[in-house]
Amino acid sequence: MKTRKHDTRWLVGVALFVALQLVLQLTGIGLIPLPLIRATTLHIPVIVGAVLLGPLAGAILGGTFGLCSMWTATTASTPLSFAFSPFLADSLSGAVKAVWIALGCRILIGVVSGWLWIALKKVKVNDLAALPVVGVAGALTNTGLVMGSIYVLLAPEFAAAQNVGMEAVLGLVMGIVATSGVAEAIAAAVLVEAVCAALLHVPLNMRPVRVVVEKEK
Repeated sequence: MKTRKHDTRWLVGVALFVALQLVLQLTGIGLIPLPLIRATTLHIPVIVGAVLLGPLAGAILGGTFGLCSMWTATTASTPLSFAFSPFLADSLSGAVKAVWIALGCRILIGVVSGWLWIALKKVKVNDLAALPVVGVAGALTNTGLVMGSIYVLLAPEFAAAQNVGMEAVLGLVMGIVATSGVAEAIAAAVLVEAVCAALLHVPLNMRPVRVVVEKEK
């Protein structure tokens, strides 16, 4: 039977990463305003936490990211804030779409990152090769799901907010993916490898945060 050891350490680890996210949020460097959309650094703790603590922790941290995004969109609105805040939506349908974009897409960052890390380790991929892959995949999960959802679910509203025709929406969405999305992916690859490579090589009995799963007879 598989049991999870050191639950207290796991909870403390999750709490530490949540605290880091709140610091990034409160200092304004978690979500950085750009002309069309906010660039983010809040996905980094989500990916790192998913690697060190597992997919469940990643989902919790992704949810924290989503709530921070929702709060920022509501209290410091931009022309696209309706896509991230159910409180700014003009209909129930719009509110549901905003919850999915702000919260659902961000939860999946941690889920994808955590399970991808587990899969790569099962096939014996070296840490130094696996970590950048997980970082890029987590960042692109964020950008791809958020911008893809805006394009699929809110294209008319996006066009109206940017004062462009519907035919220009795809180009704007792809432009965001190619600029801020690629930059966030590169940053994630570098930072996730640097942070996780250091923490993963700390002796197990000295790690401040970890989940150990063992087989018991």
